[in-house]
Amino acid sequence: MATESGQAKASANLQPVSPWAAALEQLKEWDPSWAEHAVKMTTNPWTDGILPVKFIELVSVGLNASRTNLNPEGTRRHIRAALAAGASRREILFVLKCASVMSIHSFSFNAPLLLEEASVGSLEDFGALRKKRLEKIGKATPAVEKVRAIGHWSEEWDSLLFLDPAWTDQYMAMAASLYAEDVFPLKELELLFIAFDAAYVHIYGPGTRRHIKNAFKAGATVGEIMEVLKLGVVQGVQACNLGVTLLAEELGRDATA
Repeated sequence: MATESGQAKASANLQPVSPWAAALEQLKEWDPSWAEHAVKMTTNPWTDGILPVKFIELVSVGLNASRTNLNPEGTRRHIRAALAAGASRREILFVLKCASVMSIHSFSFNAPLLLEEASVGSLEDFGALRKKRLEKIGKATPAVEKVRAIGHWSEEWDSLLFLDPAWTDQYMAMAASLYAEDVFPLKELELLFIAFDAAYVHIYGPGTRRHIKNAFKAGATVGEIMEVLKLGVVQGVQACNLGVTLLAEELGRDATA
């Protein structure tokens, strides 16, 4: 991804180049030294010029809206910043759709555990249910086959396919359609998925590795991948954006009680 310094400078005039909310001013009052260090670290991706500001804001929208955060305030703030940086409704909606499919890892991680721990008897009982599920779909899983064909199938999903082939195919139809859209270039799409999988409240190693490999194949650099990994760390400031504001409110309430 080429550096877009001109775009970044223009965007800086339109929006705060920062992941911080209004809580930062209160934090600076209470602990100016720590706040100074925090601001330098967390605003680095916005100021070092490796990724366009618009893409940074789109990734930040996804991180805040993902099921491991569900942060309304942060999502709204970064949507506004993304729009100010030139993002379209289609681009933001696409990021939200990508965030919506990341929760599959809660199943792909635990399905093998279920199979490992199930007794022989319970698996035999399950066999009858699985047979009915296969009969219902005629043993056809077209979306799964499509994902295999485009090279995005993971062996970790074999357990899902075994346990519930119909539902797995439904999920794959939803997820695979994202690759068919032309909203982002393939490289940016893989960088977005790296950000989701590597986020500190997600930390899904197999998916991160897979998308890093795909990102390199699509032309990404180490520096660009590093930037989206840094955005996952920067997401930690939401603890202060949320907590400092609440603390100030509660201190004020106690003072007037």
